Amino acid sequence: MGIAGNLADFSLSELFQFLEQGHKTGRLTIEVLIEDNNQKMRVHHLWLHQGRVIAASDRLDRQGLMLAIAQRGWMTERVVSRVVQICPINTPMGLCLKSQGLLQAEQLKLLFNSQVLRQVCALFQVKDGLFTFRPMNSTETLPFAEMTGLSMPATETTLMGLRALKDWSALTEKLPDPTSALTGLVSKQLDMQLDAREWQVWEFVNGNISLQKIAKHLRVPVEVVQQIAFRLIVVGLAEEQFMSAFNPTCSIEELTPTITHTMSPPEILPEISQQKPPVSQSFLKNLMSFLRVKV
Repeated sequence: MGIAGNLADFSLSELFQFLEQGHKTGRLTIEVLIEDNNQKMRVHHLWLHQGRVIAASDRLDRQGLMLAIAQRGWMTERVVSRVVQICPINTPMGLCLKSQGLLQAEQLKLLFNSQVLRQVCALFQVKDGLFTFRPMNSTETLPFAEMTGLSMPATETTLMGLRALKDWSALTEKLPDPTSALTGLVSKQLDMQLDAREWQVWEFVNGNISLQKIAKHLRVPVEVVQQIAFRLIVVGLAEEQFMSAFNPTCSIEELTPTITHTMSPPEILPEISQQKPPVSQSFLKNLMSFLRVKV
């Protein structure tokens, strides 16, 4: 069963999360109006297999990856087509060319980043767009001619795309409030690879410290921390925790462990019975004199 909607109502990050959690296989098509021509649509196609993004293109003639290879000067379209003809059926083109020694692993990574992550990054910059997901039936085959052989979980694709995003204007209204905190949704070891700055923010994901204070501690603009927090939220690692006036956030100092020299707690002595005579003043004077001599 397919789904359709508008990115203004169902964000791309939510859509990717739904497709990954449902282990969906099929083609996601997104249509965006071109700003200079409101009558024309820019179309993006992304293919998924079991919730993982495997390819992307702005065309359906299965020529996108071949043209990308030719444009980089790695080989001509004619050479690519000839090699593909002798490769096993249902083999991703990228792996086919790699098995023939015509492409290296690093080149496949570059192709995947350009083909998939660049398109995803561009899609996060649009505020309004129509999407349709069409599941693949038993008679259809995967777009092997567009596949490098690499794949990535849909939510991780979201994370990578947002990292590369330069213009956050389309997502400004969706960023968490600077006065709110973050609460972690996972207690086990993270499956995703966070970058250095994301790890720094993740250290304070405890629901007790505001994004403003995290930014001040890390000495970065609060907008940067908001963007990182948004990334952690949309990939399901954390959620926004609104702080009330009766539940203020803690300070960094309260959450940062420090080494201090403390005295051991005093022993709890039994109460002195009121029937015992009070200590005499002469005894106290003699005791103080004794202590001064010892010192």
